[in-house]
Amino acid sequence: METITDLIKNVPIPKMVKIRERYDESHIPADKIAETVTEQLSRDVIASRIQPGMRIAITCGSRGINHYAVMARAMVDFVKSKGAEPFIVAAMGSHGGATAEGQRQILADYGITEENMGCPIVSCMDTVEIGLSGVRHLPVRIDKHAAAADGILLFNRIKPHTSFRGKYESGLMKMMAIGLGKQHGAENIHHQSPAIMHELVEEYGLTILKNCNILGGIAIIENAYDETYLIQGLSPEEIITEEPKLKEISYQTIAHLLFDKCDVLVVDKIGKNISGDGMDPNVSGRFVQPKYCSGGIEAEKVVILDLTDETHGNAQGIGLAEVTTRRLYNKMKLEMTYPTGVTNTFLHLMKIPMIMDNDREALQLALCCCPDAEDQNNMKMIRIPNTAHIEYIEISEGLLPQAKANPNIEILSEPYDLEFDENGNLF
Repeated sequence: METITDLIKNVPIPKMVKIRERYDESHIPADKIAETVTEQLSRDVIASRIQPGMRIAITCGSRGINHYAVMARAMVDFVKSKGAEPFIVAAMGSHGGATAEGQRQILADYGITEENMGCPIVSCMDTVEIGLSGVRHLPVRIDKHAAAADGILLFNRIKPHTSFRGKYESGLMKMMAIGLGKQHGAENIHHQSPAIMHELVEEYGLTILKNCNILGGIAIIENAYDETYLIQGLSPEEIITEEPKLKEISYQTIAHLLFDKCDVLVVDKIGKNISGDGMDPNVSGRFVQPKYCSGGIEAEKVVILDLTDETHGNAQGIGLAEVTTRRLYNKMKLEMTYPTGVTNTFLHLMKIPMIMDNDREALQLALCCCPDAEDQNNMKMIRIPNTAHIEYIEISEGLLPQAKANPNIEILSEPYDLEFDENGNLF
């Protein structure tokens, strides 16, 4: 690496400025979260389906959701109040290394444990076939414990998907088709053409609604600050008709960078708890299937510095960057990362970018390799903590004119030099 270090040692790193991006702050107060979940489940179209003595599976996935454990516990308590017996089932496709233990650990990281929930938590990778999809007559499988339950309550966040566009994207329909399908279901869908993935999610979901006792679900929408914007209880029928409307609302509430493009985008951390692709392409602009999706910022080079602790070494999405660090590389666990790639077939997500020994060299490498930069002496760089938290970010001086012209951006500092420790890593 001494040769590369020598080649880039004189590349200047632009001065940065702290800014705040302002978005709609509307949200449900934290002390009203459990109460709102209970109110939504109490709607007769859902509550009337829960009868005393029923054994009911409540789905929980791998995505980070604000107040996740509070909402899950509220669902458990409501089921108990109806005289039924709840249990939580891990419903996250192939995540957690496609192992029961890995999926149980993901839930535990969110505070979803048997002790906190007051009910059993079931995690296994075994599935059973519940029918054939209505259009293509493909076998549809779901978690065997959920299939054996007297009823299933769905629980998931509604948001734009990272690799396809359609009537249903990330939400309750996908939770059924892929989450409950475990590794088998996720693989069956992902191994079809990406062009029809949105059709398969709907097709599989409708098959599950027809052949399983889905009692309804709780759909969550978060605002740009990861606060709970909306909690909506949906009956099985409403999942079909109302989820597409909720998806459209989610497009308006998600965070997005208030800049169209930059030379270098620096992402401090990626992880499966942040996005299925490690970083949300609706922010980063780096889509798994750009043929079918677009949006986010246009960055000539992307640098990823580290992994979240919650991702447990799963570095899915690292292949969407050009540069990374040895720190991230050393944390990457192939046994956690590769099963997701085998399942979703997007093997390029696991490709390892150029590895630099520290943060300083990673930035310098990216900055010196931007031939399309408008002004080589005034590079435009943006640094974000991760794609889920972009309220407070850093921009280079070259972006200040745009920032000052945007009423939704607040300038928080004068320009300053980034500080690195003795090892060349950012403080």
